[in-house]
Amino acid sequence: MGGRGRRHGPLERQQALVLMDEATTSGARLRPAAEILGLAARTIQRWRCQDGGDDGRNGPLTAPANKLTSAERQEVLSVANSPQYRELSPKQIVPRLADDGRYVASESTFYRILREENQLAHRERCRPATHRRPREKVATGPCQVWSWDITYLRSTITGRFFYLYMILDVWSRKIIAATVFSKECGQNSALLFVEAFHRHGVDPKGLVLHSDNGGPMKGSTMLATLQRLGVVPSFSRPGVSNDNPFSESLFRTLKYRPEYPARPFASEYEAQRWVDAFVHWYNTEHQHSEIRFVIRDYGQEAAKLSKRRDVYEQARKKTPSRWTRQTRNWNPVAIVRLNPERKRPSEEDLCSEAA
Repeated sequence: MGGRGRRHGPLERQQALVLMDEATTSGARLRPAAEILGLAARTIQRWRCQDGGDDGRNGPLTAPANKLTSAERQEVLSVANSPQYRELSPKQIVPRLADDGRYVASESTFYRILREENQLAHRERCRPATHRRPREKVATGPCQVWSWDITYLRSTITGRFFYLYMILDVWSRKIIAATVFSKECGQNSALLFVEAFHRHGVDPKGLVLHSDNGGPMKGSTMLATLQRLGVVPSFSRPGVSNDNPFSESLFRTLKYRPEYPARPFASEYEAQRWVDAFVHWYNTEHQHSEIRFVIRDYGQEAAKLSKRRDVYEQARKKTPSRWTRQTRNWNPVAIVRLNPERKRPSEEDLCSEAA
């Protein structure tokens, strides 16, 4: 049934209207229900006004006056597939034709015709790199999924920076390690991780370490260390910061704190001292919105959320007219997902939300 932009026959339109009437009668909203069928809500409204009539979009009745002839179209294909140009893209073919004093077609025309003939493929021996979205990582407890990254800290010397290496536990949001180094290299990464790994007594079989694609993260020293410890590495796509959101969010919190120094750090020791103070505040005072504004590392989560739930229930009993629905959800967040899979909601889910 789907396919926005294509023409639908009278029978298809009638079937779609019947399905939409059943969905809206059951309480579903028009827009989500239409998306299930691959249609726009405006299309359904237009069909209803037309009583399911014929599609009025007839398209052009005559061919464009400047349309390529069959011979011109065949010339484009012959040039693109000739031994001289078959290894090149249209971006390279068109200028070389101009150098030879020839004009066959525009670059966009070359691309369009090759696309229509299913010939718009990579023409070199090497294949372009394809980067897939990293798989979903699920944490149901501490020390199951760690996220880490490196950020720059300004120094008093222009062009010189200090490098803050920081490891975060995804489930508890606890900073596992935070060390300032004077240089960025894989050896520092390995040393920091080994120290954090042994200090927290991690089970290597259940730990995933996620990071971006920087040299210190994917260097041979770091990868060999992870392999020796039995830790599973995970990497973001190149140039995609959204694949490592926990570390990016942490660095944003760090650099936008009111007490973050306005002036550059004078030394590595000064930078480390400020970072230590930030880690203490972050791990002991900062409450995280995505896990119900709690601090998980000290075993107070259940009691705190239970108290909040009781407070809201008492407030609801006191003034029930002000509560049209359930109270705020204060249940613990048992599962934390890194790069969750994008699942399209089913028709039942959309209908239940609309009800």
